[in-house]
Amino acid sequence: MEKKRVSQEEWGKVAAICTSEKKGTPKTEVNDAVLKENWGIEGDAHAGNWHRQVSLLAAEQIEDFKRRGAEIDFGAFGENIVTEGFELRNLPVGTRLEIGGAVLELTQIGKECHSHCAIHQVMGDCIMPREGVFAKVIKGGKVCPGEKIRRIPLVPERSFTAAVITLSDKGYAGERKDKSGPEICRILTGKGYEIIETLLLPDSKEELEKELIRLADMRQVNVIFTTGGTGFSERDVTPEATEAVCDRMAMGIADAIRIHSLTITDRAMLSRAVSGIRKRTLIVNLPGSPKAVRECLEYILPSLEHGLGILRGTEGECGNTDTKNEKH
Repeated sequence: MEKKRVSQEEWGKVAAICTSEKKGTPKTEVNDAVLKENWGIEGDAHAGNWHRQVSLLAAEQIEDFKRRGAEIDFGAFGENIVTEGFELRNLPVGTRLEIGGAVLELTQIGKECHSHCAIHQVMGDCIMPREGVFAKVIKGGKVCPGEKIRRIPLVPERSFTAAVITLSDKGYAGERKDKSGPEICRILTGKGYEIIETLLLPDSKEELEKELIRLADMRQVNVIFTTGGTGFSERDVTPEATEAVCDRMAMGIADAIRIHSLTITDRAMLSRAVSGIRKRTLIVNLPGSPKAVRECLEYILPSLEHGLGILRGTEGECGNTDTKNEKH
């Protein structure tokens, strides 16, 4: 009902808008800006066809930092839009913010800091990596300081998001074409999933751990599928990397895949694949061949969606209900 919808809305306002012509430099305040759909702020260096088109930072966090002795202006952290009235860091990825006639969708919470900025060099700290959020422009429009910001409630029926990671030394070196990753994407897209990232990595435990953590913590993807690296080779370290980053294991999924695969080939007993959960992200190891990933996904996807719904809070636990072959 409309009354319930309004009660779920939250309001804030734009404290400042900042832009820069070059990356890696502080942004300066402007009187207004034009948000371009699927691009960002016109004339800003960080605009483009990617997921971090617009950066946002709360004025409350900036003021708190200034009380520690920092002499800074809005835009010093590289933020495009300074907000008031929102705990930005606590908003889930997927949240939409309406500013005037424009609409932003949050795509990432925090960021990696590859090199310390000038603020960090002076203060020994920078709040943007942990307090900043990033968004893409869903609907364009002109925005100005002082405008209200409306938080649009998440839609329970929204598509699940997924990331696909292929582990292959030869694939990473360009000696072999990755066919399994694209096959996973094809199947998931056909089932209505939104693929937000695909990666091709060498068989490196450290690199895989880093990407799994980033995708789960910053991008808050619903499910990550890995393909490859689950066998007996010394370089097959996908299960170890997955276990290292998970808060809880969900081995029923990996066990079900093995049991199903054993009806197709005896070599399925050699799989060391695991499955687990980091925060609200499910991580599932799949085999390395296109045929095998197709067989596995066709088997687990009908039941997997219920678990993903529970993880993100849009579905409740099922009691004694038989959910076999039931679409959720």
